[in-house]
Amino acid sequence: MTIEEFQKAIDDTYGARDAERGLQGTFMWLVEEVGELARALRKGEREQIEGEFADVLAWVTTTATLAGVDLGAVAARYAKGCPKCGRLPCECERPREK
Repeated sequence: MTIEEFQKAIDDTYGARDAERGLQGTFMWLVEEVGELARALRKGEREQIEGEFADVLAWVTTTATLAGVDLGAVAARYAKGCPKCGRLPCECERPREK
């Protein structure tokens, strides 16, 4: 499945409901799902981690659709490597660890 096909499938499945909720409400659901992913990663249970990644991907996708963003088009930013240094793999200076 391509990014474009996934975005269409999510919109076909949830688009009307997401439009009713609006961009801001949908974004808040995305943030909640990211929190659930963080908890799943801490627990380390593979099936739960995969489920939460799927949920986060779906919520990112629906949020992008509501914002009028074509994910296939924006993914092209990374098609040739790092958009900052232009290298593959990235050769940018690494930020300090927190």
